[in-house]
Amino acid sequence: MESRAAIEVVDVTHRYGERTALAALTLAVQERELFVFLGPNGGGKTTLFRLLSTLIPLQHGRGVLLGHDLVRELARVRAAIGVVFQAPSLDRKLTVAENLRHQGRLYGLSGQTLRTRMAEVLDRLGLADRARDLVEKLSGGLRRRVELAKGLLHRPQVLLLDEPSTGLDPGARADVCRYLRELRDQDGVTIALTTHLLEEAERADRIAILDHGKLVALDTPEALKSQLGGDSITINTPDSRRLSAEIERRFTVTTKIVDGVVRVEHPEGHVLLGKLVEAFPAEITSITLGKPSLEDVFIARTGHRFWHAEEAAHG
Repeated sequence: MESRAAIEVVDVTHRYGERTALAALTLAVQERELFVFLGPNGGGKTTLFRLLSTLIPLQHGRGVLLGHDLVRELARVRAAIGVVFQAPSLDRKLTVAENLRHQGRLYGLSGQTLRTRMAEVLDRLGLADRARDLVEKLSGGLRRRVELAKGLLHRPQVLLLDEPSTGLDPGARADVCRYLRELRDQDGVTIALTTHLLEEAERADRIAILDHGKLVALDTPEALKSQLGGDSITINTPDSRRLSAEIERRFTVTTKIVDGVVRVEHPEGHVLLGKLVEAFPAEITSITLGKPSLEDVFIARTGHRFWHAEEAAHG
């Protein structure tokens, strides 16, 4: 059966004073899709998350979630979505169950219905034996699971997550990804999340790469990488401009200089690498060969490197 769009944004522009956070953004997320908005800090992904989760109003353009207009049908949108924020939203002094109980009441759940829903999400997320634990006693990974349980308590059709792996170790990140895939596959939940972690984006069905408020790429991870047309060669040299020009002149290839490093994409990178070493033994400090990555995709589309998590946190 052909999938439908669960989320649509058309020509969405959003500004904070003179700064444009989103610039004429148009895209669609299909039902039952695990979709990632990938970008560095300042790319626009958090603004888009706030718009979709109804935290801020649309300024220009149109947004639709499950057929409900983001401007005219806010109550319907809010009833249909679950939201997991980057900042912790749990009361650390309450138990897991108490946090869920208060969340359920916000959505009009009570009595046996609420108890049944709580049991369901606790079991699904491996938290059934933690219901009476104080949140402040839980590890970061377990707290993130409780955040997910809160977002899923009212059985939303769309789950929105802002940087869900923030503060988690690699093992906990993998656990969160596994739970999200189960929700997609077993419950048919559409999942859209923001991240600046390239490895997290690799697990998505599709990725929208945002930079300075603009959509620079949209496709599956493998399709995006395959579009680069071959291997990626990275060359460190004292004079990147001179070497870049010489490589282009002698081998008729296109090079890029990113942060002082010369980069070349080539379908037979292993062959070209040998020729480069032979041609410029004195100019090359180091040279590496690898398959295209999502960072290579980002560089190809923007001309600059992707900020890593540590850089983004201080940017």
